[in-house]
Amino acid sequence: MASLIDKVQTLISANLHAMVDKALQSNSVAVMDEYIRQAADNLEKLEDTVVTVGGNVKTLKRKTDQYRAEAEKLDQSIDTLLLQGKKDLAGAAQARLNSTQRMADDYQAQWQEQQKQYEQLLSARRKLEAKLTTIRQEREHLQALLELAKSKEVAVQAIKSLDDLAGVGDADIARIGESIRARLDRAAAQGEMYAGRLEAQMDEVLEKSEIDVQLAERMRRLGMEAAN
Repeated sequence: MASLIDKVQTLISANLHAMVDKALQSNSVAVMDEYIRQAADNLEKLEDTVVTVGGNVKTLKRKTDQYRAEAEKLDQSIDTLLLQGKKDLAGAAQARLNSTQRMADDYQAQWQEQQKQYEQLLSARRKLEAKLTTIRQEREHLQALLELAKSKEVAVQAIKSLDDLAGVGDADIARIGESIRARLDRAAAQGEMYAGRLEAQMDEVLEKSEIDVQLAERMRRLGMEAAN
């Protein structure tokens, strides 16, 4: 377990700034990915150890309480035996009490030691979890920065390429542009022509409808039945 704690402490004390600098120099987050892999692996082992030690703490505490309770009963029994004049039995009970108290003291010492280790393990786990979270967040941020840098490099290269092409084929480019504008003008003219036709047709339909309404009204006044 000491070796595991040493590894965890090393991971916790890892220099984040140095790690970021190394990643920037190599233009890669591989160094941070390796840290995350090691930290996650050791965190899993640490959690298993925490569970094991935590179980031992509970067991030792229960044993300590058990022997303390037994010692208390024996202590009361000795007084009762002495009052009853049973000195031999009281002596045997006293010997058993001494042994029980020694066992209780031993278990208590082990329990207290294990409790300290348990608290240290819990603290190490919390610190490693916090460091791992920080490294993961920094890794994502750094990855975004590296991708942005790469994008800017591509943009700079593209601009440089355009600068290199300046003045090459200007006449052809102008001719292509003029052809495109001519096609757009033609399409616009056709659109206007079709729109004019549609408007004339709509006016004709509306005028005929108005005449039909007027004739129907006259036939109604004359008592004539409108033809379907």
